[in-house]
Amino acid sequence: MVYGVTNDTTAAAAAMKKSTGMNKDDFLKLFVTQLQNQDPLNPQDSTEFIGQLAQLTQVEQAYNTNSNLSDLLNLVNGAASLSAVSFIGKEITASGDLIKLTSGTQPTLGYRLPATAQKVTIKVMDDTDTVVRTLTLGSTQAGDGSITWDGKDEKGNALPDGRYTFSVTGTNAEGKDFDGAPLLLGRAEGVMLEGDEPYITIGGINVPLGNILSVKGA
Repeated sequence: MVYGVTNDTTAAAAAMKKSTGMNKDDFLKLFVTQLQNQDPLNPQDSTEFIGQLAQLTQVEQAYNTNSNLSDLLNLVNGAASLSAVSFIGKEITASGDLIKLTSGTQPTLGYRLPATAQKVTIKVMDDTDTVVRTLTLGSTQAGDGSITWDGKDEKGNALPDGRYTFSVTGTNAEGKDFDGAPLLLGRAEGVMLEGDEPYITIGGINVPLGNILSVKGA
């Protein structure tokens, strides 16, 4: 059961008046004033006026529905934020190609292959999209896997701390390349609740909650 959603007709009427310049109550007052001031010997036909009142009532109900949907969305987002907090300390797999290198660490690069590959090539790029290291794997089954990067370039030199990206490419038995999906693997260190969607911090990278693919106990 969802609590907190109310039928706030006052808010709906106010929103409608702001948008259209008139709400149902204003229309009724105008209608009554017209009736009070009409010529009793030549009364006006109120059929069209009543039809307009019915249409205005429907518009107000639509505003009211939108208000309730907005309240419901806020409740759902709040529940998502609370759920995100429970991820802290757990092992996360998320879609994403960002990694953060810090001195003395060896990042784990995750990948997902849609098909079996005879060779897997993982390219690590710096913030200028220059390839700084190429890692390769032999025959690899379809599915998820990972490889450790020592944080060094092709010549064995330690690379500076910072953020890097990586790509995954598989090569099948016919020698044709296909794209794999890079994955971010690691323990959830914290949660950011600012903005429209919670973010989970993994290895110094903030990942949208919608990118989380799996969660495992610590």
